[in-house]
Amino acid sequence: MREITQLTKSEFLKKVANYEANPAEWTFEGERPCIVDFYADRCGPSRMIASLLDELAEEYAGKIEIYKVNTDEEEELIADFGIHNTPSLLFCPMNKRPQMARGNMSKRDFKKAIEEVLLSESTRGLLI
Repeated sequence: MREITQLTKSEFLKKVANYEANPAEWTFEGERPCIVDFYADRCGPSRMIASLLDELAEEYAGKIEIYKVNTDEEEELIADFGIHNTPSLLFCPMNKRPQMARGNMSKRDFKKAIEEVLLSESTRGLLI
């Protein structure tokens, strides 16, 4: 089974986007498109999608990365992104602006977002 990487703020700045170095423009730092799951252990919906994200990490191995950020531990990072509810999911394509989705999603919705937002050449503003 493929492991989902837990990110701290410093790792987020290296693997996803260094928004502190370039606050005026989003510059994706990753090697593959990614999903960042801002979650809380105490949140039922966060726990519900955790197994879906494990399945998707396996299914899309080598195509996308899936990261997790614990909102109870990374308060500065969640404040920087205005995260007030969990789960909040940041979809980061390679060369386009990221898109945020809030709340629970079905596997079908995740797959649609992965295909149309992360892996498609044209993003149609599906999530925001």
